[in-house]
Amino acid sequence: MKRGFTFIDVLVGISLMLIVFLGIFGAYQLGLKVVGVSKNKITATQIANGEIEKIRNLPYEKVGIIGGGLPTASGILEASTSTTVNEIEYKIERKIVYISDPTDGTGSDDSCNLDYKRVEIEVSWQGRFPGEVKLGTDVAPKDKVQEIQSCTAQPAGILSVLVFDAYGTAISNPLIEVKNPQTFETITSATPSSGKYDFPLASSTYKVVVSKGTEYTTDQTYGTNEIAIPEKTNPTVLTGHVTNISFQIDRVSSLTVYTLSTWGQEFFSDTFSDESKISEKSNVSISNGQTKLATTADGYLSPGYLISISISPPNLIQWENFSFFDSEPEGTDLRYQIFYASGTDWILIPDSDLPGNSIGFDDLPVSLSNLSTTTYSSLKLRANFSTNSTTSTPVLDDWQLSWKTSNPTPIANATFSVHGEKLIGRDANENPVYKFATTTQTNGDGKKDLLNWEWDNYEFSIPTSTNLDLVSSDPPNPVSLVPNENKIVKLYLDSQNSLLVTVQDLDTLEPIFSATVRLYKSGYDKTQYTNEKGQTYFIPLEVGNYSLDVSSTGYSTITDSVSVPGDLTKTIKLTQIE
Repeated sequence: MKRGFTFIDVLVGISLMLIVFLGIFGAYQLGLKVVGVSKNKITATQIANGEIEKIRNLPYEKVGIIGGGLPTASGILEASTSTTVNEIEYKIERKIVYISDPTDGTGSDDSCNLDYKRVEIEVSWQGRFPGEVKLGTDVAPKDKVQEIQSCTAQPAGILSVLVFDAYGTAISNPLIEVKNPQTFETITSATPSSGKYDFPLASSTYKVVVSKGTEYTTDQTYGTNEIAIPEKTNPTVLTGHVTNISFQIDRVSSLTVYTLSTWGQEFFSDTFSDESKISEKSNVSISNGQTKLATTADGYLSPGYLISISISPPNLIQWENFSFFDSEPEGTDLRYQIFYASGTDWILIPDSDLPGNSIGFDDLPVSLSNLSTTTYSSLKLRANFSTNSTTSTPVLDDWQLSWKTSNPTPIANATFSVHGEKLIGRDANENPVYKFATTTQTNGDGKKDLLNWEWDNYEFSIPTSTNLDLVSSDPPNPVSLVPNENKIVKLYLDSQNSLLVTVQDLDTLEPIFSATVRLYKSGYDKTQYTNEKGQTYFIPLEVGNYSLDVSSTGYSTITDSVSVPGDLTKTIKLTQIE
């Protein structure tokens, strides 16, 4: 039995045919474009060649633009005309400028600085396939008489511009723009491969701007209409004279600025998910994140103990608090002691330095802030378990020790000022106007990128209105920036009062990233977000009592209070929502 085509077979066949025909149509379209562009380009080239030949046959004094002013040569040609060929309109633009050739001297060393004329013809067209063609030629006077007649008709001086880098080497192909100092319109421009160019110009004052794309800095002159007392004034060109001016540009650099506190807070914590943070134990067992007395067939053993690994913080400034989470059923006891390293031995810290340590602590938190960090640079925690009943045991869920360190904490949204040494002039009150200067703010992570800055020595400061003090910087002020460099600058800030908040998971003691922390009182209300360490730093603060709201997705919200003054720390532990 013969089988016909299914609907799916038909669709597949049609799709394949469409693909083939679309490819053929695309090739046909491309062919039409190539033919059209080639045809138009041939026509435009013929028009441009005709313009060049016409100009070559003109008397030298007539080769120029009607009403042209230096460096444009004055003559009988229009700057722009159009013609239609094969129903395509072609726009013809003519540019004719004088060239000053230093070979025969410049300024007073040359009887005429208008040595020859450079012609550029641009023919462009619009339509379905637009394009353009450019042709050029040089037209020279037949003798010295014709050259001098040019200077008589258009008296000129020379603006000689030299561009070099930060180390004094000439910059190749810079863009040199000569502008009207009032309107800032570009009169003429050049991109000399040698970095030096002589502009023949009428006697007047000009603004000069030098650049080389976005990867380089810029340099320019200024008029009193821009700055009251310019450092580099707009140059004046005089007939028959050379005005020399030089500029420095080089590759742009950047500064990455961090605003940081002079201290931070770090933690040792153990939730007993394993025994990696335990150095010694006796008659205790660890299971399911809990530490209990070990058992035998007769019940719980007593006493027992657990000792942490050594806690030896680098860059320690001050010990803070020891805290724990435990439960003690009736008839059981769980007490904590702190030991310190003395050579190879671990010794109980005496009561004279830590009152109550000999009998052990039962209430939290235990403040260690008065301990000498020189004597007590390394600590161990010990938990002593006991019970009066073989059926009951105390349970330790977690413990934690905190300290202050010289490792800094990012300060979010901190305002700072920076300026270089280079001046572009002074204002009407003779205050310096710096080439690069700004007052800006770091982001929520305490970071700010300053892009496309010039090589210079930069001075950083903190506005007095912020109530912050700049304690130091790394590298020190002033910060030297060389071309094509990305330099990191750390600004260490301080104030009389501050609060470092750490947000942790209640069960795991892990930091909670991007928790929302709102600190507020009358006249103050600020919300910040915790970093990857679960921390956010409020600075500066006034003395007073503040409310604290802490929340995070998937956790219950906590409201607490804190009393400032001084540099305080606050640890908030959030409970996961089931």
